[in-house]
Amino acid sequence: MPNRTDLQADCGNCVGLCCIALTFTKSADFALDKPAGEPCRNLRDDFRCSIHKDLRTKGFQGCTVYDCFGAGQEITRRGQSAAEMFAALPILRQLHELLWYLTEVLEYDEAARAAIARIEDVSRTPDLTTVDVNAERAAVNELLLKTSQRLRGKQSKKKERRGADLIGARLRGADFAKANLRGAYLIGADLRGADLRQADLIGADLRDADLSGADLTGALFLTQSQINAARGDQTTRVPSALTPPPHWS
Repeated sequence: MPNRTDLQADCGNCVGLCCIALTFTKSADFALDKPAGEPCRNLRDDFRCSIHKDLRTKGFQGCTVYDCFGAGQEITRRGQSAAEMFAALPILRQLHELLWYLTEVLEYDEAARAAIARIEDVSRTPDLTTVDVNAERAAVNELLLKTSQRLRGKQSKKKERRGADLIGARLRGADFAKANLRGAYLIGADLRGADLRQADLIGADLRDADLSGADLTGALFLTQSQINAARGDQTTRVPSALTPPPHWS
């Protein structure tokens, strides 16, 4: 049974897969175009990033918000060919993401144990390109929804904001405790001092959202990449499984 440490990126035990396998498109997130399979110009011969401490200031913010959920080091450990590793990375990443959510559900529902065993078994498929990730995600999502509804209880309509367009919204001090914000667009939203305790934030886009002073204690299905994409400060409270990113300080 995995724990959340197993589902966190360990770049020291990876051959820089995300720096080679993935495509970069020149934008606000990446300072250059890079095709899949070509090493990033910042990747050293020892598979370490030469500008790791300065990624955000040098135009590589996209790298700071990417999370492989431990897929990189697991694929490296398996020792396949480069082509096989590149093809496996996005698939195993999604399966590990599901395991991240399921380990959280396991705290409340033993039914997650069977689902975890299922995803772990699928993750060991020799050729991961044969895995139907959408089918696996759909099956897991039923359990995630059930857990979310049970933990949040019945809420007012104003807290049912699934998929809501809240880009740039002024939500300072908003009461979103136990709200449904699944897949909500919160890009650049002002959430300073907002109450997000036990809110369901699975898939919510928090890019450049200001979480200064916000309380995300017990937020459901929140990931490190979502936190990394947001802004915050030393007064922002996040779930214990997550770490405030360096740029918050």
